[in-house]
Amino acid sequence: MRKRSDRPFAVRAAVAAVTAAVCGVASLAACDATGGNSPGPSGSPSAAKPSPKPTPTWDTKPRSVAAVGDSITRGFDACSVLSDCPKVSWATGTDRSVKSLAVRLLGESRARTHSWNHARTGARMADLPEQMNRAASEKPELVTVMAGSNDACRPSAAGMTPVADFRADFQESLRQLRRTAPKAQVYVLSVPDLKRLWSQGRANPLGKQVWKLGICASMLADPDDLNSAATARRDSVQARVVAYNEVLREVCAKDKKCRYDGGAVFGYKFGQTQLSEWDWFHPSVNGQARLAALAYRGVTAERPSRP
Repeated sequence: MRKRSDRPFAVRAAVAAVTAAVCGVASLAACDATGGNSPGPSGSPSAAKPSPKPTPTWDTKPRSVAAVGDSITRGFDACSVLSDCPKVSWATGTDRSVKSLAVRLLGESRARTHSWNHARTGARMADLPEQMNRAASEKPELVTVMAGSNDACRPSAAGMTPVADFRADFQESLRQLRRTAPKAQVYVLSVPDLKRLWSQGRANPLGKQVWKLGICASMLADPDDLNSAATARRDSVQARVVAYNEVLREVCAKDKKCRYDGGAVFGYKFGQTQLSEWDWFHPSVNGQARLAALAYRGVTAERPSRP
């Protein structure tokens, strides 16, 4: 498009003639105020300029993904007993039956080269700062966080991570990320409802046998014991998970490039189909696909979900 100053002389002359004619009808002061390149009076319609469209804080189409967290993000027990299976990870997996978050966002080809899984089976929130450091080195546009289950899943309820420590470690994780990747977005998934997983898995005799190996003993030990002490123990674990999720929400809310899932994972009603046939606690391939769908919905939403 040509600028006004580039128009031919004849066109400029014609515009001037029309302007002069209008000035003959209207008052000279009004014509000078609004005609040509003269600035309009303060508050006049011609003085108002359209405000530039603000850049959205959250980009719903990130072009690279790094994942941090624990066994769920590693696909533990989804493919075989007591083994990681990252190809079915909800976050970065390549298995077509899962259609991971990375695949949904980037496409299959780009997901293989622009997504990274730094999660580790058994990791707790205290391990997250180091994982964030590694994730930040990739310069990802999006980092997913799913951690906290192992902080509640301890040999006993007394061994659960204190809420204050959980908060401090999560805060440090975000600081580590911001030192190297200040523009990276962070999507934080809530800790699953461990009590519901106990309720679903205890219906399977094989699952209960595997639980005796020590999987989440604070919640899963003596799964058929329903006396007051066992119930109080499970309730204390559940209360700690709720407290962890509140920490995730609060800390994330202080970072303008962080989005919490609003409790979507905690609220999801995993059935037996979504649980591993090897331990009836971790997500199965079907469960991983459900997590991928939940995460994709949260990342691509125009506004974050509310608890």
